[in-house]
Amino acid sequence: MIYRFLNYKKTADFILPMGLYMNLQNTEFLRSAVKEEDFPRNGKPQIVFSGRSNVGKSSVINRLLGRKNFARVGNTPGKTVHINFLSVDGAFYLVDLPGYGYAKVSKSERERWGRLIERYFSVSGLITYGVMIVDARHKPTEDDRVMSAWYQESGCPFVVVANKTDKVKKSQRETSVACIAETLQLNDTTKILPFSAVTGEGRGKLLGLILEHVEEKA
Repeated sequence: MIYRFLNYKKTADFILPMGLYMNLQNTEFLRSAVKEEDFPRNGKPQIVFSGRSNVGKSSVINRLLGRKNFARVGNTPGKTVHINFLSVDGAFYLVDLPGYGYAKVSKSERERWGRLIERYFSVSGLITYGVMIVDARHKPTEDDRVMSAWYQESGCPFVVVANKTDKVKKSQRETSVACIAETLQLNDTTKILPFSAVTGEGRGKLLGLILEHVEEKA
């Protein structure tokens, strides 16, 4: 499936294969969910982004949208404390989950995040596609394994984004991908996508996967 990007380096606009125009710049913050009643339930696709608090999740989202500071990027991990819903051109939701694994967050706060995320995953029909972000330089953690299991148990398709590939030698990439697949116990249908929020590597491929899913759900 081919997507025609318009002035790729200058804008975030694109046209879907069927000619549907969409503007990534038209992304608006919808709400922060602190309880189940806050989850949108209007049938629009919900694309879920997850990852450790220091994996560069906000930077990936900003690169994907073509926006510099839309998702918060800070020196202190653990800034996303609720489930944040962003509306992308009125067509689908980009869902930013709290980053996990940050040691300086209190145990009670980590447990609260865990219950909120677990509840979100358990509500049937909400999540339609997942984007799980890991660090391409390191073996996935036990927290990453738990998140991968949640995606697989939910039954929704997802892609694993190996961020920070700009810091990995090309000769080591194949080994990195194999380690991620083995540690997360991925099946053959789950893709691992090399990505760099710094250079933009993988942006077009990730957009393609997301938009193909959105179009299928339309």
